[in-house]
Formats: sequence, structure tokens, C-alpha cells
Amino acid sequence: MLLIVPNNDHEDLGRYVDAVAEPGGLAGLGRLTEAISGMESRRAAIIRQLRQAQTASWEEIGQACGMTRQGATRRWSKALHAGSFGSQAEAYQRGRPPYPLSAVEWLVPRQARRVVDLGAGTGKFTRLLADAKLDVVAVEPSADMRAQFAAALPRVPVHEGTAERIPLPDSSVDAVVAAQAWHWADPALAVPEVARVLRPGGTLGLVWNMRDNSEHWVALLDNILHQHTRSEIDTEPPIGEPFGAPERTEIRWKHTLTPAGLLDMVASRSYVIVLPEAERAQLLGEVRELLGSHPELRGRDEITMPYVTRCTRLRRP
Repeated sequence: MLLIVPNNDHEDLGRYVDAVAEPGGLAGLGRLTEAISGMESRRAAIIRQLRQAQTASWEEIGQACGMTRQGATRRWSKALHAGSFGSQAEAYQRGRPPYPLSAVEWLVPRQARRVVDLGAGTGKFTRLLADAKLDVVAVEPSADMRAQFAAALPRVPVHEGTAERIPLPDSSVDAVVAAQAWHWADPALAVPEVARVLRPGGTLGLVWNMRDNSEHWVALLDNILHQHTRSEIDTEPPIGEPFGAPERTEIRWKHTLTPAGLLDMVASRSYVIVLPEAERAQLLGEVRELLGSHPELRGRDEITMPYVTRCTRLRRP
């Protein structure tokens, strides 16, 4: 729907709203809902532009939206981070690590046949599911990420969608997995939506790759990455009904990558993507300095990054 509001006069705006809602009833309600959705998307886009250009504080944005600074931050900060990956989709594909095969074996029941990968990104975890001969359907909200996915896994269907809106019928899959993605979901909406598409007895599997900062140079890297914002991911999130008690495990492993790949990994982090350009350039410069100065990294063509992969599985009774 094309939305054209004459001006900021409240009376004109009221007439516009009335015109959109005609003829009332369910049809009018649908038109209003569509209009509100379009306006909300535009508002989020303006907020994203203001934050990326650093031309408005969260307090100023809150005032413009009729809410407090805390309210504006709670409402849009997470969404801005979640929607940021598209601009760095290629770096994400190059720099993000894969996952250990044992994570698939632990998360997905042996009897499962059809599996959904939520927030599939560029297909890092999906590839393991496909290699396990599972019937995989990927769901990913970002068009740029889906393009990278299609290039990497052309035989696996990938659909636009989210954990809160899965484009599949009721009781149509045996397992749902979310790799490095569940922390972006709204559990109040995502949990019942996952339960809807799962067959009775199906499982939800959550997995995160976490850098093992018990190694000195990894701790230094984390200090650089988090100097602007401390990104804490809850890898043991509460899920609740209709799922049973969670089971959890950790898998320790190492990933080999190049210095350029490590820079791509850093550049594809959401909290780095949304930084103003000057701060982002400074951060990447500090990572380059670490690569050139630390004795375990200096002059190396390959780097070994230690990871702890944290897995949670829950069964729908």
C-alpha cells in the first residue's frame, strides 16, 4: 500500500486514518494493519539511519517516538543488530566458522527426517544437516544472506521468514534447529510458532559457537571487540511449555582460518557492523595490530581459533 500523508497537521492525519480504515469492519481493520506495518517499517529504517550516522542519541529518538530512552533502546536496538547482517553477508560467509559434526548428531534425533534450520544465514549449519541426508528446509529473513545461501547450497530450499513466522504448515517437521540465531528471536512468539510446525515428539535444537577466551590472544581479541559494547549471549535461554526440560552439552574444538578470515569474522559481527564508520575502522585497525604483534599470530598464514559449541535440545511431548 502506498502511504501518503498530506502534512503533520493532526486534523489532516485524522482524516487520512479514517480514509484508510474505510469501509470499516474486517476490511478496514486489514487496511489499517497494513498501513501501520508499513509506517513501522519506515520508522525503523529512519532510526537505523540515525544511529548509523550518529546524528541522534537514543534519548532524542525516544523523545521523537513519545517514549523514554530505555523504551526506545529496548524496542529497536536488538532489531537493528539482528537486521544488520545483510550488508556483511559475504564477510559472514568467508569468516564465520562452521560447526562440529557431533553437534548435529547430538541435536537432531536419529529418527528425524525433515528438519528446519531457523536463521540459516549463509548455510554454515545447514550444510551439515544436508550432508547427514536430512530433508532440510532453511528459513532466513535477510535477502542478502539468502543469496549467499543459494550460491553455497543450491539444492536446499531457503525461504524468507523468522522464528516468529515460519512459512511451513502445522506438524510438518521432525526437528527445528537454530544455529547462532535464537538470541534474536522473541521467545513469546517463537516458542509457540516452533511448536506449531513440529510434529508431536519433535525436537528444538539450539546451538552457539563461542570463542574460547581462556587462550590469551583470544581474550585480547574479545577485549577489542567489546570495547564499544559488551555483547552477552544467553546460551541457556528459558523455553518453557509446551517443551520439556532442556538437555545441554558442550563441544570443544578448533577452527583453522587465515588472518583475512579472522578480519572477516570480526567485520561480520552485528555489534561491529552497526558501529559508526570511524569507530568500526578503528576497531578493525586494532585487530590488525593484534595480528601483527602477538607472538602466536605474527607472521602466521593460518590461525587456530578455539571454540566451545554450546548445544541445547528440547522435546515437544
